[in-house]
Amino acid sequence: MSDFQTRFKDAARAAEAAMREVFPATPLQRNVHLSERFGADIYLKREDLSPVRSYKIRGALNAMRKQPDQDLFVCASAGNHAQGVAFMCRHLGKRGVIFMPVTTPQQKIQKTRMFGGDNIEVHLIGDYFDDTLSAAQEWCAREGGHFLSPFDDSDVIEGQASIAVEIEEQLGGIPDHVILPVGGGGMSSGVATFFGDAVHCLFAEPTGGACLRAALTAGHPVALDKVDTFVDGAAVGTIGAQPFDLLKHIPLPDVIAISEDRICTTIIEMLNVEGIVLEPAGALSVEALNDVRSWIRGKSVVCVTSGGNFDFERLPEVKERALRYSGIKKYFLLRLPQRPGALKEFLNILGPEDDIARFEYLKKSARNFGSVLIGIETKRPENFAALFARLDEAGMTYTDITNDETLAQFLI
Repeated sequence: MSDFQTRFKDAARAAEAAMREVFPATPLQRNVHLSERFGADIYLKREDLSPVRSYKIRGALNAMRKQPDQDLFVCASAGNHAQGVAFMCRHLGKRGVIFMPVTTPQQKIQKTRMFGGDNIEVHLIGDYFDDTLSAAQEWCAREGGHFLSPFDDSDVIEGQASIAVEIEEQLGGIPDHVILPVGGGGMSSGVATFFGDAVHCLFAEPTGGACLRAALTAGHPVALDKVDTFVDGAAVGTIGAQPFDLLKHIPLPDVIAISEDRICTTIIEMLNVEGIVLEPAGALSVEALNDVRSWIRGKSVVCVTSGGNFDFERLPEVKERALRYSGIKKYFLLRLPQRPGALKEFLNILGPEDDIARFEYLKKSARNFGSVLIGIETKRPENFAALFARLDEAGMTYTDITNDETLAQFLI
């Protein structure tokens, strides 16, 4: 073990000890459902059960306790870091100025204000986190205060590493694998550094925010051309410089990019089967189990469920995306002749498990055919092959637009 790792582990243990004055350790729970499915001992490190329903309180607590003479803290956050800072500002009697993207779910904005009370003020600026970050840093340079980065800060990284301290204590040893969600890299770099080579760490990030993979490929942090904000807790365009310095040795195969639609399937499954509410970033590590099935069989695996700040107004969208990804819901455009009985002919083609979830018919009197937007939900993905075969046999013209992102934005 290097001198750096020894010092880092000591700092992480000190941070973990300080946290016991504020909140108890989050549970480490063996999940029977996942363990049986993957033939491994799967544990969930339930950061969604912290006082602010995410691990971000750890970094905020550790960084703020190291600045006892500072009265003003400034931060930028997509939600969870904001809540951690707000909670600690109220707990420590400090003042906080918190910048959040305009696109942040209302649930996270409201909870931030609730946790901070009169000790904080919230500014909604920017559509993307990096715009919000720039605005916060500019404000801090102009007005003063201590800028508290959500991930690019050594004290924050040490605080997040307290997760690893608890895992080791609760498990009575170390697991074979730990799966870590990646946003800006603060938590993933902290936990990976604490465990070092003793534990195989895997890193899961959303396809629309794969900043770690981009940095590893380039050899340095790079700004993504475009960021999908759906996984708001991990929608970061550039990984932090300090986290990357700790992760730059990670082999690319250990970094797993997961599509936003795939993540939705895990959110729905964990809610329906386990009664666990996870936000999109919080579900990343669980969904990644599907990508490493062959590696983990017979092993002990810890998935860090990083947050549970889920706005249930998003549930219809999450369910929609999960159904489409699972292949049991499709949308297509159908051309129907404008004559009596044409619609009935189409309905007779549907199978016993096919259900119409969307139907919009635009009749144009000057044309012989009309266009229909159809949404079909079925029980099994293979039902669609049979349905399309029957449509072909009947000579009906249709276009599957389920995966056409441009059309989906306007029609679905």
